[in-house]
Amino acid sequence: MYKNNINLNLYKTFYDVAKCGSISKASNILYISQPAISKSIKKLEEELNVQLFHRGLNGVELTDKGERLLYFVEKSFNNLVIAERDMLETENLQCGKLSIGMPSNIGSFFLFDKIIEFHKRFPNIEITIITGSTSKLLSLLDSYSVDFVIDTSPTKLNDNNIIVKELKEVNYCFVVHKNTTIFDYTQITTIKDLEKYPLILPIPGTANRNDLDELLVENNVNIDNVINIHTSEMIISGVKKDLGIGYVIYDLVEKEVNDGELAVLNIKESLPTVMINLLYDKSYLTPSSKRFINDYIDSNLEL
Repeated sequence: MYKNNINLNLYKTFYDVAKCGSISKASNILYISQPAISKSIKKLEEELNVQLFHRGLNGVELTDKGERLLYFVEKSFNNLVIAERDMLETENLQCGKLSIGMPSNIGSFFLFDKIIEFHKRFPNIEITIITGSTSKLLSLLDSYSVDFVIDTSPTKLNDNNIIVKELKEVNYCFVVHKNTTIFDYTQITTIKDLEKYPLILPIPGTANRNDLDELLVENNVNIDNVINIHTSEMIISGVKKDLGIGYVIYDLVEKEVNDGELAVLNIKESLPTVMINLLYDKSYLTPSSKRFINDYIDSNLEL
């Protein structure tokens, strides 16, 4: 029989133990004795008629049922946090929090200056920026751990409440150190020419690398002199050290190109483009996140 009088304390204890991975660590956080925590976990397991943890010498590990319960509990507690923020944050933003999820490369050219300006206007708003893969960012958005996400297409959503707003299309390019001593980059005019030169590319399996690999296959290009790097920042660093030709979003190197440090290869084939998107759940935006979106991302959104 289902109960209406849910004991939230039991779920809070479960949540802290799951996050800590240890009853002793949770005990230090909660200021509750370890036997009392073990008793609460046992009681919750009895009420749900499932085993939530595997106990071991090095701590505890969630069972499959425990993982499933944590998903709902974390979402519920984050929901309460947002509700509290929504009550406490005022329209003049004298206090509050703002949490944004985005890949580091997008943030560096698309959002960082806007975040700095927002912080200057509202210094009492605590800002958290979380970077990661698309799957990680969508998971954080799904659990209400971030207010909104800025990411590139494509995005596969499981939540119909998530709104996707297209913001800006950006282009990829091949870039090289302008004073490279390795080769004459002005002789590179086609994708096929890249076979002869050292390349610095995103790691295989990522969305941006997949698009490039499709283009290489279409043009019958075989590459073997490649350094695979996970972040755009490190790819650019490699180009600046004259390790080869890098493949990045143009906006990331625009300043260096204008300053004459780097040069973009003039390749006749059209290179992949990608759309930068804003992803959010309108129901879970607080005054601070609404203000940031309206003032710095899209003033036409009805939030």
